[in-house]
Amino acid sequence: MKLNKLKIGKTETPGNLLLAPMADVTNLAFRLLCRQNGADLTYTEMISADALLNENRKSLLKGLSSPEDRPFGVQLVGSSPEKLREAALFIEDEYRPELIDVNMGCPVQRITGTGCGSALLNSQRLVYEIISEMTDVLKTPVTAKIRILKRNEKTLEIARLIEEAGASALTVHGRRAEQMYSGSSDLTAIRAVKQELSIPVIANGDIRNEESAEAALDFTGCDGLMIGRAAMGNPFIFKRIRHYLETGERLEFDRQVRQLEDFENYITLLEEYDLHTSTNLRMHAHWFTKGLRGSRQIREKINNLKDGKAIIELINDFHKENY
Repeated sequence: MKLNKLKIGKTETPGNLLLAPMADVTNLAFRLLCRQNGADLTYTEMISADALLNENRKSLLKGLSSPEDRPFGVQLVGSSPEKLREAALFIEDEYRPELIDVNMGCPVQRITGTGCGSALLNSQRLVYEIISEMTDVLKTPVTAKIRILKRNEKTLEIARLIEEAGASALTVHGRRAEQMYSGSSDLTAIRAVKQELSIPVIANGDIRNEESAEAALDFTGCDGLMIGRAAMGNPFIFKRIRHYLETGERLEFDRQVRQLEDFENYITLLEEYDLHTSTNLRMHAHWFTKGLRGSRQIREKINNLKDGKAIIELINDFHKENY
């Protein structure tokens, strides 16, 4: 059995499969769905520290949680140590998450252009200040998520600084920022960070299926795996990987039926938590129906529907007609 417990701060999870924080994806409904499928720890979408301090309602919604959504982490993005500290104190008081994560890996221009995300990796001093400012005042464990740098030694320097500043865990995405999502995740670079640090290190990037999950854990020796894009429209990936790591056997399932059932459950959860109006349903419909027969037609019809029940009816009719 390769599915190990993961301990970050005082939080111990039964397994080591984490859902990555993803903008416009990891709302409460989606996190709950991934949790039902076996995710041990989930993260909110990244929340702007600036927007939060300006009481931006949409940013507040991203941090929404529920008793079923435990343990969970809130991810903050920003470049000011003082603002990140203040935002983190607000989050700690308002939501009591198990973890507060700092985004130091997002490669998207609108984030890096403001000096946030992976742009922070250009300043070791700032990285250290941000983490130490937060760990000095928070009771909640602080974690960070980074990308690798061009030179391996620079990655290790950043990783060491994050640990020295008091972080409780580090997630490493095995691509450089300029690669965006092209090329392959560098497991050798992730392994080097794991061997360098004493805090838990979580591998991220290219965890797409059972075999890639097993290979990443075996090769890097990491304490956990963080799954991002492969979970979009496919929360069942957690159940598949979990089963494989526990038993060594692949879980048999009907992909068409599974994805449509998950999509229906997702719509129900969006309605239950009143999140349907703040979610890009068209985009999520694309992910949940990807690769299914007749998926283009269902996506076109969903574009004209706003009511969750009508969408569920449409999914059921589509299912009867096609399968």
